[in-house]
Amino acid sequence: MRVFVTGGTGLLGNAVLRELNAVGHDSVALVRSPCDSVAFEGIDTEFVTGDLLDRELITNVVRQCDAVIHAAGLIHLGWRRLQESMRVNGEGTQIMVDACLQHGCKLIHVGTVNTLAVGTLEQPADESTPCSNAGGQIPCSYVLSKRAGVEAVKKGVEQGLQAVILAPGFMLGPWDWKPSSGRMMLALSKGWKAIAPSGGCSVCDVRDVAAATITAVDKDLSSGRQFILAGENMTYKHLWASMAQRFGQRAPLMSAGPFQRRIAAALGDLIGCIYQEPDFNSAAIKMSSQYHWYDSSRAEQELGYKPRHVQQTLDDAAAWVREKHM
Repeated sequence: MRVFVTGGTGLLGNAVLRELNAVGHDSVALVRSPCDSVAFEGIDTEFVTGDLLDRELITNVVRQCDAVIHAAGLIHLGWRRLQESMRVNGEGTQIMVDACLQHGCKLIHVGTVNTLAVGTLEQPADESTPCSNAGGQIPCSYVLSKRAGVEAVKKGVEQGLQAVILAPGFMLGPWDWKPSSGRMMLALSKGWKAIAPSGGCSVCDVRDVAAATITAVDKDLSSGRQFILAGENMTYKHLWASMAQRFGQRAPLMSAGPFQRRIAAALGDLIGCIYQEPDFNSAAIKMSSQYHWYDSSRAEQELGYKPRHVQQTLDDAAAWVREKHM
């Protein structure tokens, strides 16, 4: 099978290309500039240089493939890049949907748990949990644009598109070249962080998500079926302590309280009004105060998804950060 992969320099896209090689599928990777030989070391793939928004290019590549794994996307947890996020995550997905419809190509769309409901301490969310649960997701640029991408896929399904929608949790692991989620671990490696965010997330291994993604390509599934690919539900205080310990740093003393959250949110938004919006803005602070805890039972039953122990993931992610980014 010949599979077109977007987002090959990203954490998941890179792992997907490696998994495709391992199971014997041919792959084509979209890159925005001539390929980085370091990031793609050990990967046997064909490269296509271009932009996700180039409709003609995308259509021509899709025409030559059996399936598409759309893993590219813009991740910005804030308010100020909505237009840019909608172009990449919304319009870019629509172009992919149109191309797959035109050429009868199966689409595996990689979304995020942030398009779904929010869980709670008492009850992780699943694919059927109402989106209004626990106050709902924070309607920032990332959430709104990724939801636009999912809606484009769902409308395509109504028109005959064969598609599966995947929603990974907080992915960690090797091959995080940029880094993406590894930025959290890298920051914790550099010094003590006394206060952790007050919420939690579901930590999963990018290699397990990549394996499930390939299964979604190969398996005959109901079109439009959604799958959460999550893992260990952890508070950020626990996660940060586990990350810090791997770099010889002290664990956080406490989780952020209402006062600390308000100060950080106000300061981040003020900086964003003057300069570029920082990672700690009011949208990110609010999101990190929620419990993004999830149940992957559907994926385990239908895709054979098998999340490995979180300690192995953290060990391997820490080793990668130490080797490549320190």
